[in-house]
Amino acid sequence: MNPFRLNDDRYFDPDPQVRSLARDLYERVKNLPIVSPHGHVDPALFVHNSPFPNPTELFITPDHYLFRMLYSQGISMESLGVPKKDGSRAETDARRIWQLFADNYFLFAGTPSQAWLQYELYVVLGVPDPLTGGTAQRVFDYISEVLQTPAFRPRALYDRFRIEMLATTDAATDTLDHHKTLRRDIWKNGVVPTFRPDGVTNLLDPNWKKNIALLGKRVGKEIRTFAAFVKALEERREFFKKIGAKATDHGILSPYTHRLTTAQASALFSKALKGKATPKDAAAFTGHMLMEMARMSVEDGLVMQIHPGADRNHNAAVYHVYGPDKGADIPIATEYTNNLRELLNAYGNDPRFSVVVFTLDESAYSRELAPLAGHYPAMKLGPPWWFHDSINGMRHFRERITETAGFYNTVGFIDDTRAFLSIPARHDLSRRVDANILANLVVRHILTRTEAEQIGSDLAYNLVRKAYRIDTKGIS
Repeated sequence: MNPFRLNDDRYFDPDPQVRSLARDLYERVKNLPIVSPHGHVDPALFVHNSPFPNPTELFITPDHYLFRMLYSQGISMESLGVPKKDGSRAETDARRIWQLFADNYFLFAGTPSQAWLQYELYVVLGVPDPLTGGTAQRVFDYISEVLQTPAFRPRALYDRFRIEMLATTDAATDTLDHHKTLRRDIWKNGVVPTFRPDGVTNLLDPNWKKNIALLGKRVGKEIRTFAAFVKALEERREFFKKIGAKATDHGILSPYTHRLTTAQASALFSKALKGKATPKDAAAFTGHMLMEMARMSVEDGLVMQIHPGADRNHNAAVYHVYGPDKGADIPIATEYTNNLRELLNAYGNDPRFSVVVFTLDESAYSRELAPLAGHYPAMKLGPPWWFHDSINGMRHFRERITETAGFYNTVGFIDDTRAFLSIPARHDLSRRVDANILANLVVRHILTRTEAEQIGSDLAYNLVRKAYRIDTKGIS
């Protein structure tokens, strides 16, 4: 029996009437299967099915949510064992890193990281003690021992978490060998790839020319022209579909869309091959390629996901030593109405097209995104993402979009994580917050209880399956 227990009513409203109803609504959805159509878990995890090495490697080293907070308080990347670009680490003692993390665990108070970590530690792993500097080594030993048991191997946890589908994020040039292995394996799973072409559509990517050469290798043809480039992308998308892909993903600075003439696109591509592309060229090319990706989605049925508005690798010093994805991606103000005009006018009314749009700019919810999704049949709103994947972020999202776009022009919850153990934690948090929001609407007589019960099931499970065209299965 676990002596340290999280409060069963966590995240619910203190008003007893709302809290009681939120508890009932949550009970209806808490055990529904998890559908995760966008994330960054490495598929090799399930191929090898090896034990997680230790608590530090499981929780801290790969999680930029954690070490960005610690770094902001003057705790160095070196002391946390964060790998440098060359793979080397200044600190390799897992126990010492864990102690440093536990000594500073108080920094995460009130953050979504704390909410996720509490679920992982005390619900998933059953840690018997609250994590503090004083209990750090005892907790480390406990977790290390638990991780070596068969019940905590990746495949066993996948089943325990009731994951029905898990999408990874894969470069257009990826061989998808791990996915092919999983499809051949007797293990029945729903692990599928997602087509992400950013490495070959972003002309400013430092590895762009290498990526183009690799893309050519994947399709068996040297790519010298824009026409050959487009053909190669179409072939790769078809390959991804055969391996189970349901969607594409585009991590871009701006959602600007504009179709160039064939001659203009070809000229930009040729200029980039010569190493002469400018930031203005790159922006124009990305805008054109979003139109091309939408056109391909109409033809092949892959759902298009647009993740804009992150100024990547803002901290040049950290990027120079440690590379990307080290907690220094910072949101920028993002405009959607004009930037998406061409794409939505070309494809937004087509029943064959589906696009899920995300944002890091909360100010766009009621001003632009809700009105757009509340009109164009092809557009749905992705859930609160990244810095807004939090209790108040989810509440702000529902408050600002529901009256214009309703619940049914959203896609439920998407965890977007590379930390495997955080998947059930994130879905549980979302289900609790949505239950509380719905309970509040019932108590205020805006919804009936019957309506709230159905919407709760839809937000937790049905909408995401429909949006990503998984099948027509539904739960009431």
